[in-house]
Amino acid sequence: MKMTPLEKRVARRQRNTSMVDLNLVSLIDIFTILIFFLLANASDVEILPSAKAVRLPESTAEKAPKETVVVVVNNEDIVVQGLKVASVPDVMQMPNDLIPALKSELELHTANTVLKTDAQDPKGKAVTIMGDKEIPYRLLRKIMVTCAVANYSNISFAVSKKSKG
Repeated sequence: MKMTPLEKRVARRQRNTSMVDLNLVSLIDIFTILIFFLLANASDVEILPSAKAVRLPESTAEKAPKETVVVVVNNEDIVVQGLKVASVPDVMQMPNDLIPALKSELELHTANTVLKTDAQDPKGKAVTIMGDKEIPYRLLRKIMVTCAVANYSNISFAVSKKSKG
């Protein structure tokens, strides 16, 4: 008996589908390795800690932040890497520019962390200051002097990106 073109097409499709055999275990292994690779290499961008009490000044800078020790300063507290080290009213009453609690905390971070860039960087150790835009210059100067005394000579300031408009 002669087959119609439709019957020939159906028979050809049935023949071709039996040849396709996917090995799902290998595909799952490949995708798992790909996910781990992407997760491991996704840490190139540092996100600075978000402090609701700190309103950063605006800037048009395009440079991304580097991974450094972060000092957060608002109207009440001075915080290093999430740990409160001093209160602003007490610091403002100090006669000299050195803040002993901040200096000891920065030296503690120096002793506990070994960063590759510190040994090779001629500028010295790096620190990022996240200061509220309303803090007085005198307080900012005290913090900068203390960072310099603690051998953190590469000082950066965190700013929020200004919208272009």
